[in-house]
Amino acid sequence: MHRTAPILTAPIFPKLLDNLVAILESLRPEEWDLPTPCPGWSVHDLAAHLLGDEIGQLSMGRDEFQGSMLSEDNWESLVAGLSDLNEQWVEAMRRVSPRLMIDLLESTGEQVNAYFQSLDPYSVGPVVSWAGPDPAPMWLHIAREYTERWHHQQQIREAVGRPLLKDREWFAPALATFVHGLPRAYSNVSAPVGTTIKVTVSGPSGSTWTVARADTGWVLHDGYIEGSAAKVIIDEIDAWKLLTKSIAREVVEPRVLIEGDRELGSYVLDTVSVIA
Repeated sequence: MHRTAPILTAPIFPKLLDNLVAILESLRPEEWDLPTPCPGWSVHDLAAHLLGDEIGQLSMGRDEFQGSMLSEDNWESLVAGLSDLNEQWVEAMRRVSPRLMIDLLESTGEQVNAYFQSLDPYSVGPVVSWAGPDPAPMWLHIAREYTERWHHQQQIREAVGRPLLKDREWFAPALATFVHGLPRAYSNVSAPVGTTIKVTVSGPSGSTWTVARADTGWVLHDGYIEGSAAKVIIDEIDAWKLLTKSIAREVVEPRVLIEGDRELGSYVLDTVSVIA
């Protein structure tokens, strides 16, 4: 659950797509084969995965076609099923040339941008599984899709040695979306109603949030609520990579500051803000 300000990302999508197309058009043939932070996937594979995201949004979202719809009732089954679908898609797309890949991404990306712009961000949207089991506001669904495209483009940029999109206009909305995974990380943690954990992501694009125990479960709030049982400070780069499973908890944990109830604060490091 969340009691936070809406994160309105739909206007950012066109510029994000322009950046992706520009990077891909600049690649030398051999750079398409470079490994990425996604195990077993090359730059070409990650581009194919992004294309699959676009096609999924257009088919299932805009066109309401449920041909490969996965049940979101069970987290483990959802992750396994989506991983299988992703691998099948990427394997099939290895027959597609880089030039055609770019053309397809540009075409589907423009259609997705128009689709997201057409949605009412304050309406009820689909479930964002890593944020909780209930239907999410549409703005959170769109923001989730923004983080998917942003962090995979980051991984492509890392793989080919291009500058990352770390300016606040790109990074702040991604971080503000990722932290919506915090209540789910605490969903099985018992604590008295009123217990709070202060979470600060440090850096130019970071901010502070509070996870609070309410009658109905754990709730995310913007800002700081006095009297926190634990206070957690994590660097913005570590936060982004940890929450997207791009870096191991064991690597990040020594750099994270936890004050107060260390066990309670440590659940922040179990947050996952992607599915697969």
